[in-house]
Parts: sequence; structure tokens; C-alpha cells
Amino acid sequence: MSKTYVAVDIGASSGRLMLGQLHDGKLQLQEMHRFKNGFVKEAGHDRWQIDHLIEEILIGLEKIKRAGFSKITLGIDTWAVDYVLVGSNGQKLQNPISYRDNRTANSIAKLTSELPKDYIYQKTGIQFLDFNTLYQLFEEDKNLLAKTEKILMIPDYIGYVLTGQAVTEVTNASTTQMLSLREGLFDHDLLKKVNVRPEQFPKLVDAGTVLGPILNKWNQQYDLPEVEVITVATHDTASAVVGTPEIGQHWAYLSSGTWSLLGSELNVPENGKKAYCQNYTNEWGAYGTYRFLKNIMGLWIIQNVQKELPQQYSFAQLAALAEKEEPFQQYIDVNDSRFTNPTTGMVQELQDYCRRTQQKVPQTPGELAMAVYSNLSLYYANELNILGDILGYPIDTLNIVGGGSNVRLMNQMTASLAQVDVYAGPSEATAVGNLIVQMITKQDVSNLQQGRQLITNSFAIKKFVPQNRNFTQQLLNYQKFLQEMKA
Repeated sequence: MSKTYVAVDIGASSGRLMLGQLHDGKLQLQEMHRFKNGFVKEAGHDRWQIDHLIEEILIGLEKIKRAGFSKITLGIDTWAVDYVLVGSNGQKLQNPISYRDNRTANSIAKLTSELPKDYIYQKTGIQFLDFNTLYQLFEEDKNLLAKTEKILMIPDYIGYVLTGQAVTEVTNASTTQMLSLREGLFDHDLLKKVNVRPEQFPKLVDAGTVLGPILNKWNQQYDLPEVEVITVATHDTASAVVGTPEIGQHWAYLSSGTWSLLGSELNVPENGKKAYCQNYTNEWGAYGTYRFLKNIMGLWIIQNVQKELPQQYSFAQLAALAEKEEPFQQYIDVNDSRFTNPTTGMVQELQDYCRRTQQKVPQTPGELAMAVYSNLSLYYANELNILGDILGYPIDTLNIVGGGSNVRLMNQMTASLAQVDVYAGPSEATAVGNLIVQMITKQDVSNLQQGRQLITNSFAIKKFVPQNRNFTQQLLNYQKFLQEMKA
């Protein structure tokens, strides 16, 4: 009988429990439970409701047992950089603050006035983002830090609450910008700068570490199956890269969700001058790899546009409306910090940006959607050129996974702009990668290479080839626009 695996995959707006089993050499998925997520204003900050997430996981596990699955393994992945402070009694000291909170708005400038940026980059190889854990801890309440026994990243905290076992999984730990790229340990200089002791972080472990069974107290409160928890690649992007098919010789990946993460999988980190100047990051991946990538604002922009429109549209409907509009009617730097969490609303921010830059202002839902999709495609194509320049060879294939792999319009524009073949799918790459690590741990799959072959055999992968060569000039114009905006 096939083993039963469950991926807990939680993003910024929702979470779900995905059940996976092997049947006839293919991985079959079934969504068992879905729930909402989001931060709320509490005690002066935007905070995650972490207890709600844990309760929803337990409710989902009850559903799985009622569906007839009495024994499962479980892996948890979430977003990165955020953390929970745990006191000496084993309880959280406060709800975790979201990376989209504005407390770190000027933190990079303040911290790097004492420790130079190139010094930090040489130590960590991690890109400078104002919400990195390093800057969050720099702004953290010092009294709370003094009371803190454990600092746990979000998925590690959830695993700790469920099993009682505290670890720090490396794919997520690397995003803190405090992990030494060469030594594989937390850097003492950086920890000292943010008033944190090394022992406050539990031991570092690799993806595939078994945590063990769920605590008995949860079985007393909920009707749960027998559960063994495995620490997977707990950063959702790390799981998504595991879940990428790896098609092409010089291939890159684009994990396209709320965030877009574009990069290559490397066996050796790249933290030279070019990578530093382009703000590329060397996050740790599963099985000794490195995720050499760039953070791009991603579908967060269209998600907020959708919420703010007076009429409710599905994402498929917005994409269909966008296809009726002319692309590239305005150029937008989608990575501008003004789009991170705009107080005036995303639609207003997009329109104000176009007014300030004296470009056509998108008004209708179709125009807004095309403005977002066409500029994301431009940004992706530009970054593929930069990525190839840093690595010293041209990228010939882009593997797009995640929700964005379903946006045919954006996939085709990206292929034509970048002049590369694009392979789109699976859309559930994060959950799939989560499951693959569990399967490797339980020896149902031999290794990462076999896992990726399983993905190719199990899911429909759509191919997009370059079509409109006139788009090349659009990319050149966009690159000039970005340079002028930075001047």
C-alpha cells in the first residue's frame, strides 16, 4: 500500500494541506484543507495570527483522518525571514511581526553605517532586503530579546508546537542574512550587532530531518491520524525549487507566486562583485545546493488589484481581459518599494506611479492587469540577462512554477521578451517539493534527480517558445527606463 504524505504549505494569503501518494509511478495530489492567512494590526504592528495557523493544521489533519487516512508523514513550509520569540516556559512571547510591517524601513542604512554592506555580503552572500531577519532583530524590543530562550523561524515554530522538538532548518535560516556562507553557522559578529546569542537559535538541521510524532496533548484535543513530522525544505521557495522539473541545459527557475523568485540552482555559491552589485542572494537549498536568485515583487501586485476592484474578478478573468489590451503601454519598476504594502491601495499606487512618470494611466481592470503582467514579464526578461551575465553563460530555458505558471499571457510574453523557451508547471511546485523531500527521507524516492523525473512524469508541463521578435526593442526600452529611474 502506498505511503501517505501531507504537505502543509502556508503563504502570505492562504494555507493548505495537500495529500500526496504514489500510484503507478506518478505522484497524485489531493487538496484536503484550505484556510486563510494574513496579518492584522495588533499592538502597533502588522502581526501573523500564528495560533490560528496551527489550529487550522490540526483541523486539516482531522479531515484527513475522516477521509480514511490513519497514518501519514507531514512536512511544513512557509514564507521566510519572520520568526517567533519563545520564552523560558516554552510559550511565545508575542505574535510574530510580519515582514511587511514598516518597522524596518530605514534599518539597512542604520545597521550598515556600522558594518559595511560589502562586509555583510561577503560573510552571508544574502541580498539586502529591509525585511531580512537581521534588520527585524535590529529593531526588536531589547527587553523581549532578553527574555527570549529560543528564536524560531515560522515553520520551525509550528513544528516545535506540534512535536516539542526545536530545530533551525537551513534553507530558511539562510534567509536571515546571519548565516555564514562558508562556515554554515550563525555569524557571531552579526548576532552581536542585533543583541542575539548563538544559543538562542536551536541546532541547525538539513531538509529531510525527522522531528518525530505529534505531541500526545494534540491527540487528546483533536481526532488525529498517526503523524510523523519531517522537517522539509521549510522555506517555501526552497520547496518550490525542489519541485521544479529541471528542463534545459542552462536552465533557470521562476517560482511565481505572491513573490517571484528568479534564479539558478548552484552547487557552489556566487558572491562576487557582480552578484553583490545586482543584489543577488545565495540562499541554501535542499541537498547541498544554493538558490542563487533575485526577489521580485511578483503576483502580490495583481492580488491586491483584484481585491480592490469594485467588481469581483477571478485571476483567469483578469488575464482574459488583459489579453484584449495592448501590452507595454507604460513601464513600471515592479520592484519599487512603494508596491510592498501601499497605504493608499495598489490600484492608486500604480496609477500615481504612471502619473509621476508621465505615462499612460491604466484605468480599466483589463488595462491594470496588462500593466502588471507586461511589466512583470519585462522585469523577468531583464533579470534573465543579468543572471546570465553574472554566471558567465546565457540562460536558454526558464522553468516557471507556482501560481504564475497558469498565466499563459505572462508566460508567452516572457518567452518572447527574453528569447528563451519557457516551461510552465507544475503550479503546485511548493507542495510537490515538500512531498518529494518527505519521499526521499522515507526512501520512496532515491534522490533529488529521481524526484524531478517523477515530477515530469506526473504533471502536464506547457511549453512556450519565443514568437514576437519585435518585443526585443521593448526590453531595450524598459532597460533604459530602469536606468533613468535609478539615476
